[in-house]
Amino acid sequence: MSLYRDEGVVLRTQKLGEADRIVTILAKRTGKIRAVAKGVRRTTSRFGARLEPFTHVDLQLHTGRTLDVVTQAETIRPYGEALTADYPRYTAGSAMLETADRLTHGEKEPALRQFLLLVGGLRTLADRGHEARLVLDAYFLRSLAVAGYAPALDACAKCRAPAIRAFAIVAGGVVCGACRPAGSAVPAGETIGLMTALLRGDWATADASESRHRSECSGLVAAYLQWHLEHGIRSLRHVERELRERTTTDPASVGRDTAADPA
Repeated sequence: MSLYRDEGVVLRTQKLGEADRIVTILAKRTGKIRAVAKGVRRTTSRFGARLEPFTHVDLQLHTGRTLDVVTQAETIRPYGEALTADYPRYTAGSAMLETADRLTHGEKEPALRQFLLLVGGLRTLADRGHEARLVLDAYFLRSLAVAGYAPALDACAKCRAPAIRAFAIVAGGVVCGACRPAGSAVPAGETIGLMTALLRGDWATADASESRHRSECSGLVAAYLQWHLEHGIRSLRHVERELRERTTTDPASVGRDTAADPA
């Protein structure tokens, strides 16, 4: 029996048989792991509560023929406790977990930077120092950058010209007038500035941004992420629904619609 230890964040779980679960974990050294946690659905389980989504855990596992098996689990920090009581932060955290799962394709392929980004994002959400959607957008942009999909924000994605006219997802970011494809979004300059601040970790600029630019930024970032993943993020539906409900009750936070190229 080959034993190993690692720490990781529980991304998701699924039932297996009557008492077991399959746990998907993004681990610091090993990368993504799918392992069986035996008996954790029983009320007498020694570590069932430690293997819930959002939990940062220290694990001991042994290698199995198809799935590894969790033999020990100790909680490092239960981020779920801080997030479940705050719906916007819970939905943002759920979208982070789903995105981390999608961006780490292969099992047991080291993904240290993605792991550190996820832990940092969950910690920032739980500490409540910044608006939940800003934290989520920052996480999306940085995780995309680590995966090799960073959007061009300083110069045209096609010709590198400094004159920016629009944002084109298919082109990879901002574009000049000559390179601008039909249907490109035309965001405010402040929106591009906010995206740049979130990508660079400039929280002073991000926190000072206006609600309309945050809304426009969120729409562009979500579309850019899902285009590169070639799949929708289901958790984003709940994030966007919460945002719509909030802007309906608070007219001052309604964002300006992103303009589209009439061509």
